[in-house]
Amino acid sequence: MRSKLIILILILTAGLSAGAQEVSYKLLKDISYKQSSDTYVQERCKLDIYYPENLTDCPVVVWFHGGGLTGGSKSMSGRLKEKGYVVIAANYRLLPDVSIDECLDDCAAAVAWAFANAEKYGGSRSKIFVSGHSAGGYITSMIGMDKRWLANYDIDANDIAGLIPFSGQVISHFSYRSMKGIPNLQPTIDEYAPLYHVRKDSAPLILITGDREVELFGRYEENAYMYRMMKLVGHEETYIYEIDGHGHGAMIEPSYHILHYHIDQILNPDKPTVKP
Repeated sequence: MRSKLIILILILTAGLSAGAQEVSYKLLKDISYKQSSDTYVQERCKLDIYYPENLTDCPVVVWFHGGGLTGGSKSMSGRLKEKGYVVIAANYRLLPDVSIDECLDDCAAAVAWAFANAEKYGGSRSKIFVSGHSAGGYITSMIGMDKRWLANYDIDANDIAGLIPFSGQVISHFSYRSMKGIPNLQPTIDEYAPLYHVRKDSAPLILITGDREVELFGRYEENAYMYRMMKLVGHEETYIYEIDGHGHGAMIEPSYHILHYHIDQILNPDKPTVKP
């Protein structure tokens, strides 16, 4: 009897092993997403893509780096890896070497590249999320809220599955204001402010900042105002999180938990989960 039980266990174990699919990931670097004879475009308009080789219909996260729109380079956190996501990290041209329009157009082109190519790498164009920290958070909100940027590439910004900016400005960005001679502590809301473009029909918006007492220049308060205005225009899927005790840089790590939670909730709205 014991020998028969052992044989049965071995058979079941072998069946489970055969049925389980080990996910293998691959990284491709420096893919050009914009074609131009301009040497600065050739240098900066590149992206890296990390994807599961043997999965399909995966969520896609397009990640924009920080650096105040004047510095920084594409990077990909380990917290985004091995989650069943296709992850795209994009560079873009920087101020003041280009205008804010050229910078945002680059970022829109990178998102449009994701829509056009996600399925080649196991992703789904109906599951594209845009995220980033600081300047990357500002870009996330601008690309998602001001529909003209993606419209230039025949993409409806409302087709983005979710916008998840980490500590992004929602007033006009301070580097753009600096180029116009506006002091850093003079808040401005013009067409280059995500707050200018509040609307009821945008993609879900998940606003995350650090602690209001240690964040940058009222960063929590401007995001809180964005949250309130989105709610007032009738946008039900706007959320805001303040990471207590964490400053502008330290808030990044815990924010990934919120990102994972909301991606899961948006794609599986009936799944019972514990809110972060």
